[in-house]
Amino acid sequence: MRAMQIAQINHIRLMRYAGLFTYVSAGMPLLRYESLVNELIADQRPLWHLSAWVICYAAFGVVFWLLLLKLGSRRFVPLKLALLVVLVTLAVAIGWYSQSGLSAMLLVVQSMLLPWLMPLRVALICMVAQNYVLVPVFASNPGWTIGDAILQSSLYLGISALVFFTSLIAKQQGEAREEQRRLNSELRATRALLAESSRIAERLRIARELHDLVGHHLTALSLNLEVASHLVQQPAQEHVRKAQSVAKLLLGDVREVVSQMRDDDRIDLTQALNTLIEGVPQLDIRLELPPRFGVDDPHRAQVLLRCAQEIITNTVRHSGARSLWLRFEQKDGEIAIHARDDGRGSDNLRPGNGLAGMRERLAQFGGRLDITTARDRGFTLDAWLPLETTA
Repeated sequence: MRAMQIAQINHIRLMRYAGLFTYVSAGMPLLRYESLVNELIADQRPLWHLSAWVICYAAFGVVFWLLLLKLGSRRFVPLKLALLVVLVTLAVAIGWYSQSGLSAMLLVVQSMLLPWLMPLRVALICMVAQNYVLVPVFASNPGWTIGDAILQSSLYLGISALVFFTSLIAKQQGEAREEQRRLNSELRATRALLAESSRIAERLRIARELHDLVGHHLTALSLNLEVASHLVQQPAQEHVRKAQSVAKLLLGDVREVVSQMRDDDRIDLTQALNTLIEGVPQLDIRLELPPRFGVDDPHRAQVLLRCAQEIITNTVRHSGARSLWLRFEQKDGEIAIHARDDGRGSDNLRPGNGLAGMRERLAQFGGRLDITTARDRGFTLDAWLPLETTA
């Protein structure tokens, strides 16, 4: 039970609270307000330095909280990078006004954000650079040399590296967990489709058996009873004719059952598609299906499921969207898939293997694919799959 509770901890929330706790701890010296005023007077420094320190510290907390709220989101990356620059500037200002190492502590807190907002190599460079930006701040302290300032920055760089890689591991584990959930939902959706295909195949087998065996024997029985009705005398003839009527009724019932079983041989895709979207918690998927949505051909059913999987995968990995609208429509002898998201889009779309594979699957059955996207306008995809093979 305890292991299960640990596994259910939200890593992003835990990182958020840990960062806020460290930020609050870095502001503890401000509780000694009167002592700080006396120190400023003793050092012959302006009293407004203390006010500037408080303002910068509060502003750092606000900006830091805004970035934590969107931790893990792929949206508004340029704005987030600009806020990171603001954080570094505020931390350096705090170090300048406080003449202490509090700025380095705040940069340690800020280093946890870097793996979430930029590529690993760039994030490492930024972590090193922001720590050594403090060298002039440390060197401005009375009695400090440039060498002392570099050593002090190197010390805090080591602490920042620990926080940085801890945050990086948490990010990678979170992404792996989400990917595992998504793949598990795809597996369950495929299993549901296979179960539905097996059910249809079994129904067809039973229908054939009823038609070929039971129907054949009942037909033979009815013919034999017809012959017998002309050979026997009363009162046996009356019983033979009744048996003949029962045989004809049974034959009619078997044919009706066989017809019903063949009429209901469409593969229902509703359960498979609903199962598919359950494993994507970070994306709000709004699925719209026609009533009794199904197809006769299991190969076409698989193509539709794979197209839905690819649309969801691309949205999660590349779009940075919060919502995905996925609609299936069946009319005029074909099934249409309409998908759109509210992601960042792109002016220079280069289709990868996933979209190329989707286009190839549709083309095998005479289908087609249309993609529309633009920067900051999301991604729109329309696909059409004929229900019958086109010439």
